[in-house]
Amino acid sequence: TSMLQMPNILRNPRTWIPPTLAAAITGPIATCVFHLEMNGPAVSSGMGTCGLVGQIGVYTGWIEAGKAVTAFDWVGLVLICFVLPAVLSVIFCEVLRKWGWIKDGDLKLD
Repeated sequence: TSMLQMPNILRNPRTWIPPTLAAAITGPIATCVFHLEMNGPAVSSGMGTCGLVGQIGVYTGWIEAGKAVTAFDWVGLVLICFVLPAVLSVIFCEVLRKWGWIKDGDLKLD
């Protein structure tokens, strides 16, 4: 999680670029294409995949709203929450490695 990585981020703030760019891309796709929204208490917003709080909040909102959950909804949830962030972060990370902005071991937990 970001809390565990905070000392590494402070040592090299550029390590935060890949996940930040991934979030900047997936956020608009989540809302504009898949119409995902966080429901329930605002305390759950922004939790991401931490304990699946974000995903459970979206699912709970579907159920509470009486929405007929479709395969498109599930594909959107999986793509936005897991697949796209992982793929985009790796791509951005590799670009930054080629530029020399980040190196192997920058995110090693001590």
